[in-house]
Amino acid sequence: MNGWLVVNEFAVWSKFQDLFRMFMESAERLGIGLIKKSGAEIWFELGRNSYKSHIDADFVLFWDKDVKLAHVLETLGVPVFNSSSSIALCDDKSLTHLELSRHDDLRLPRTFISPKKNFSDGETDPEIMNIAEELGFPCIIKECFGSFGYNVFLAKDTSELVDIIRDIDVRPYLIQEFISSSTGRDIRLQVVGGRVIASMYRYNDTDFRANLTNGGSMKKYIPTKAQEYAAIMACRYLGVDFAGVDILFGENDDPVICEVNSNAHFKNLFDCTGVNTADVILEYIMDRISITG
Repeated sequence: MNGWLVVNEFAVWSKFQDLFRMFMESAERLGIGLIKKSGAEIWFELGRNSYKSHIDADFVLFWDKDVKLAHVLETLGVPVFNSSSSIALCDDKSLTHLELSRHDDLRLPRTFISPKKNFSDGETDPEIMNIAEELGFPCIIKECFGSFGYNVFLAKDTSELVDIIRDIDVRPYLIQEFISSSTGRDIRLQVVGGRVIASMYRYNDTDFRANLTNGGSMKKYIPTKAQEYAAIMACRYLGVDFAGVDILFGENDDPVICEVNSNAHFKNLFDCTGVNTADVILEYIMDRISITG
């Protein structure tokens, strides 16, 4: 079996390179001929062939967020994991929220989505004060696109809220209820093929965000059945074959979906639990390809 590992050419950070290496090593152990290709390289070849190239691969493991490229590869007839549509739903936090909010069996933070802003005039949305009154303070502001806890802010009052939104400028964002019972702590559950394969507890005593990139710590964690259910169903509703699901602790530790990451980094999860997500993902893909033939 042969496949492509599609990566972003500009993902040169060691955090990304470690992940790509884990996939290549897993493929070698499993007897998969996996070739790493950058999105830029593929776009060039597609352009040379008027976007009608033949893909010499049984599958594509798409570890990028270039949904246009994933879509083109799908139209050329090659199975792509995750699909372009599911990556798009996960990458844009507003789309994630809109899709998951359709399902009453999941709890999400109360959320207001910013209106589209085409240019900056230095003013904020006139509804901000109504939103602030509705949610109360503190509240969370998230840019719709971002990773590792970056571009996520905590506003303690109206003045901070307005300043943050002005700095965000024309980029789309969410304003969310602050889940105070989960301050500085959450869990990451890695889901592959409809089951939770590993999980860890993340905590930070100095920041409202638990992300390890922001100085958080981690330890092994055994999720409750309710937490596992929330993670598995979130992935099912978004159509992802695999994802890292971040879950907050609501009152009485009820699970509250924070984010679903279609391209979740799992090196820290491996260090914490010993579970190699790369192996499980590639084994899952092998099974899927064998079934569909």
